[in-house]
Amino acid sequence: MTGTDEAAAATAAAEAAVTADEALYVLTAVLLTPAQFPSVLGDDFPEACAALGLEPYAGGYGMVLGQDGAGARWTVVVDDVSLVAVAIASWDCGMEYDLSPDERTVVAALPGWPLELAVAAPGVAPPHDPEPEPDDDGTVLPPLTPPDTSVWGAPQRRLGADEVALQWAMWREQISDGGEAEAASPDGEAQAPGPVGEAEADAEADPADVTAEKAPDDGRPDADSISVAAGDDVTDADSPPAPADATGTATADAPNDLHARVEQVLAEVRQYLDSPPPLGRVRSNFAPGGARMLRADGPGWSIVARTDDIAFVLLDDEPGQVVPVGRGPQLPGLLEALDAMAVRPS
Repeated sequence: MTGTDEAAAATAAAEAAVTADEALYVLTAVLLTPAQFPSVLGDDFPEACAALGLEPYAGGYGMVLGQDGAGARWTVVVDDVSLVAVAIASWDCGMEYDLSPDERTVVAALPGWPLELAVAAPGVAPPHDPEPEPDDDGTVLPPLTPPDTSVWGAPQRRLGADEVALQWAMWREQISDGGEAEAASPDGEAQAPGPVGEAEADAEADPADVTAEKAPDDGRPDADSISVAAGDDVTDADSPPAPADATGTATADAPNDLHARVEQVLAEVRQYLDSPPPLGRVRSNFAPGGARMLRADGPGWSIVARTDDIAFVLLDDEPGQVVPVGRGPQLPGLLEALDAMAVRPS
């Protein structure tokens, strides 16, 4: 072999090594759109984008999470939302799909993962953050890390709301079969518990203490550890929020119990009808029986509801509690109005 041949072989080997290190072993992908985004990142689409340093492009993004050849964590953001959506749908159906976004669709390659993953690529080093490297203007970006869900707060509250939506029937059954708590509609009148799906009957609305232990992998409430206990009645959804002083702190004669806090949340979400919130703060998705599953978030609270049933409220300042709100005369109209303004998956 001549010197020229040896140099060419060495160059080819080096390029192959670089390619191997730069190859992304795809582990999962998620959508980042106004209608579907990882709620753990924020209460709305702009907030979720800001957590990743992205502009809130209305068309949304797809996020591909994986490891490079050295095992480093990377999140590749692409603007080909349809490609990522097809991959996710295929995986959900148990089908194989080779997700390989075109380089021209890449918006950003961000070090780290913004979400907790319990999987790793085979044949490479365990997942770790890549070595910090300055970008074109010399700025060193810290790696993305999942929000802290070890203690109750906004991320854990939003994860809890996700779990309620995913396991609606199970959570609803806790109310229907509890038998310990007297049900009440949002106007505070006691009602007999009614079966799920009967719109003409007022369902239960006792605030219920729900013990939700953190799951080991994703921080969501453990569905096997739920217990429902009686609480105070939730009153009219049109009730005004508790008064506050100029600093925003509740005054001494303002109620500070769970009853009043839920009233305040219902009043705040009703204000969305007059003053539209940031994009993605109210979302509507499919539900069985032709109904819609609604999700609304705000400062310190999340609401999950079915348009043909009741609602559940989660609060930052009430750790581990999921509060049911019955239909009564007020809730159906509120849910219908929220569904009309909500963003929906395309």
